[in-house]
Amino acid sequence: MEKKITYLDRNEYNYGPCPAIEEVIKNFNPNNLCFYSRTYDEGKKSIFSAYLSDIYNIPENQVILGYGGEDILKQAVHYFLSGKGKQKTLLIPKFSWWYYKSIADEVEGRSIFYPLYEDGDTFKYDFEIMKKMFHQENPDMVLIASPNNPTGNSLTSEELYDILSSISPSTVVVIDEAYASFANQDTSYIKPLLEKFPNLLIIRTLSKFYGLPGLRLGFAFMGTALTKFLNYSTRYLGYNRLSEEIGIAVLKSTDYYQQVANQMGEDRKMYMKELNNLPGFKVYQSQANFILVKYPIELKKAFQEAFEQKGYLIKFMNEPDINTHMRITLGRHEQNVEVINTIKEVVSR
Repeated sequence: MEKKITYLDRNEYNYGPCPAIEEVIKNFNPNNLCFYSRTYDEGKKSIFSAYLSDIYNIPENQVILGYGGEDILKQAVHYFLSGKGKQKTLLIPKFSWWYYKSIADEVEGRSIFYPLYEDGDTFKYDFEIMKKMFHQENPDMVLIASPNNPTGNSLTSEELYDILSSISPSTVVVIDEAYASFANQDTSYIKPLLEKFPNLLIIRTLSKFYGLPGLRLGFAFMGTALTKFLNYSTRYLGYNRLSEEIGIAVLKSTDYYQQVANQMGEDRKMYMKELNNLPGFKVYQSQANFILVKYPIELKKAFQEAFEQKGYLIKFMNEPDINTHMRITLGRHEQNVEVINTIKEVVSR
């Protein structure tokens, strides 16, 4: 019998979907698939973008939909780094999702890493060095992740304002907020940022907080200076009607997902309490659905073997200056307990 694998290396969702999703699927009218989701007579791109416009109080012509946040991110990098007269320069965090650089490589972009530094049990962006780099490099695009993967740190709206104020209006700024709902449920800062910084694109997704990576539905809000990208990105005939109805139901079920997020918050505290007392370990503060753990590198092989035996996959970092760390997706409570116990078993040998 094949061993069941629990994936705690992908930041996927180990809790079930909200009940509203089952209701949408059960009651979905297949006849709706016979019509495009774009509402021509009302001038709306789709039912989902119209709903997002309402709840975020942002004009629908500044809302972008995509096949997950990843799709919008890839489109943006390809669009803004391509073309004549561009140096194809993208600034990204030193410790971040490897995919950022990979996308830039696809269009022969030049990726430059700006620093994060360790401060106690968290990581922080180095604002002063970032500002110097913005001035020196004059990049086509700056990408900021908040919260950042894999370090788990996020920026306040005041810090975002400070950083954005130091970037040239001719530079496109992309904020990847895939994990933002774990950090803060208040989204009132988004509209003022877009109004102040028309070169801004904020990307979100239903894959992380709402636990639906298999739905492949993401969205973004863009400043008015990026209208050409809107025309490039928008699907003229609309999107997927079933996915959009699920998306609306999910956003109406935030309380359900917040309860799960609260449990994850308690489990983050458990990880810190249980592992920080082990020699050579440090658990970092995280505002996402994962934690970053520093461990004695000599135990790496033993951890890998122990996790494999228990049927768990954990992300062991290989990048320079963070290769003594593991990133653990927060699973269900009983899964987190077993991961902690496995770590303790290896250390006690």
